[in-house]
Amino acid sequence: MLGLAVMILSIAIMKGYKTEIREKIRGFAGDIIIRKYDLNASYENSPIRISADSIRKIKSIKGVEYLQPVADKPGIINANNEVEGVVLKGVDKTYNWEYFKTILVAGHVMDFSDSTKATRQILISQYTANRLRLKVGDDFLMYFVQEPLKKRKFEIVGIYDLGIEDIDKIYVIGDLSLVRRLNKWEGGEVGGYEVRIKDFNRLDALGAKVYDNLGLSLKSYTIREYYPNIFEWLSLLDTNVQVLIILMMAVAVINMISALLIIILERTNMIGIFKALGSNNWEIQKVFLYNAAYLIGFGLLLGNLLGIGLGVLEKTTHIFQLDPASYFISYVPVEFNLTDILLLNLGTLLVCLLVLLIPSMLVTRITPVKAIAFK
Repeated sequence: MLGLAVMILSIAIMKGYKTEIREKIRGFAGDIIIRKYDLNASYENSPIRISADSIRKIKSIKGVEYLQPVADKPGIINANNEVEGVVLKGVDKTYNWEYFKTILVAGHVMDFSDSTKATRQILISQYTANRLRLKVGDDFLMYFVQEPLKKRKFEIVGIYDLGIEDIDKIYVIGDLSLVRRLNKWEGGEVGGYEVRIKDFNRLDALGAKVYDNLGLSLKSYTIREYYPNIFEWLSLLDTNVQVLIILMMAVAVINMISALLIIILERTNMIGIFKALGSNNWEIQKVFLYNAAYLIGFGLLLGNLLGIGLGVLEKTTHIFQLDPASYFISYVPVEFNLTDILLLNLGTLLVCLLVLLIPSMLVTRITPVKAIAFK
């Protein structure tokens, strides 16, 4: 019961955690990122221009949900006698704010109905707001290091909390047209595009199709390639869960072997009588294996109730909390999959029964005469 409950919860928490972190990254940066194909490794984007025909072809790829232009511009915020280096991520009126609205902790998203006002609006992270002691409605100066040095005044219209410090401490969200003017780009030039797809499981295949529709000077990166450290770290969780499942399976097998040996020793007289009446070893082994299967089945039932019950409790109440600074999320996420639960139950049952064939062979070592006389 305990072994199965732990295995169910381990897989559910691992999948839930990976999904939550993955959706955070996808919500902020999309699934496929298009940039200029050059050696520029800085936050300052090289300008690109994609033809209307290429954009139409990318949008027409089955599985692509939308694409949106963006541009990054490093700068320094000066507020309350504090300075903070950040990257202004420029977006325009076509930007999809659906995910951002779910992570806003104060204020609202940018309003592009007035293009002049939009250039002065900015969203900052909760991390940056805490460090600089800022809130919605405050304004500050942001300096852009270039020749000549330029500064712009922004008003905070919203504060978001993605929960991933590597992103929260770097990015603020502003107007793409401002970045374009600061860099003296021509109309239509942007820093890149973010492509969102419908099914993340098709990421690599759709990433290849997007790349096929780009010019030689452009390069597309999947979100896994763009944030390799985060996704490599998430992949390590699979190994941890596999080790835990093996350990729990070993504990369950050892417990069942011990239980079966005790049952056989307690029924030594019965075994002797069965043999005296003409039963062969396999027929007697099946009696004990059937009994073991009953015990395993009862344990599996209780294990499912305990594991799924605790998972549902956590999913609905978030009673178990995490440190966001360490885990990027404030609660334990849970994601159940019926196939995983069925495979765990079936695998546990089969492994236990197969392993129990070995101790059940103790029956073959018992002789009728000694068994009947055994007390």
